[in-house]
Amino acid sequence: MTLAQMLPYILVAIAVLLVVFAFVFFGGRRTKVVDQTKGDVLDEGAERARRNQALIDAPRSVAQDIGQTSANANSDTIAAAGASADAEAGASVTPSMPEPAPAPAPAPAPAPTGEADDLKQIKGVGPKLVTMLAEQGVTRFEQIAAWTASDIERIDATLGRFSGRIERDQWVEQAKLLAAGDSEGFSERFGQNK
Repeated sequence: MTLAQMLPYILVAIAVLLVVFAFVFFGGRRTKVVDQTKGDVLDEGAERARRNQALIDAPRSVAQDIGQTSANANSDTIAAAGASADAEAGASVTPSMPEPAPAPAPAPAPAPTGEADDLKQIKGVGPKLVTMLAEQGVTRFEQIAAWTASDIERIDATLGRFSGRIERDQWVEQAKLLAAGDSEGFSERFGQNK
């Protein structure tokens, strides 16, 4: 028998020896039992730590009367108040700055004509995105192909964790080719369609 043929047997023998050695070395140790007849240090009459006792004996902060502001801040109504409450004043605070004017409503997407396209043909658009786009009235390739930069920004802001996919996956370019029915151009630029 050659050394190459004996090598697996040698490796198995070494592994068995290591297991036996570990068992003998670590298995032979006994756990040391600690004498549990002794009690706690405080049970032996040791003096309590002065700092801890001072904290225990200190009056509660609510009981300290620093004035009306402190009483308001420590009252139960402020403890249960919402995020707009001011703990020091004890009352809701109205914003001192006027509310900003609402942003103008975005232009509605062009009304789809005919049946909805299979938007999943666009690379990077799956069933979840199809649903999200449909909720915004986007169901056709022509709509996506006509998106402007502001449309992309507006739609992208509603995509949540899918934000950035429109430009990264080039949806507008894909939609233009799909809307025109240019499957050969689509395949050359974006690969085989699904």
